Amino acid sequence: MSLVFVQFRCAPGRTYEVADAIWDREVVSELYSTSGDYDLIAKVYIPDGEEVGHYLSSRLFDIPGIQRTLTTMTFRAF
Repeated sequence: MSLVFVQFRCAPGRTYEVADAIWDREVVSELYSTSGDYDLIAKVYIPDGEEVGHYLSSRLFDIPGIQRTLTTMTFRAF
């Protein structure tokens, strides 16, 4: 299993709606609101054998109200 963090920029006024939709899909292990350029950040474990881009695109990125995403790959824990 690999771990990625995904940040979401939402359309104005739609952050709570997007957050509810993300959480309802049961794909993320943690979800937080953030300050800065993005509105939300999610911790997502990618199952072994899954391609990261395809996994995220097919499970999260089609949610209405998402304007932009930024995915950060992780490599090892210290």
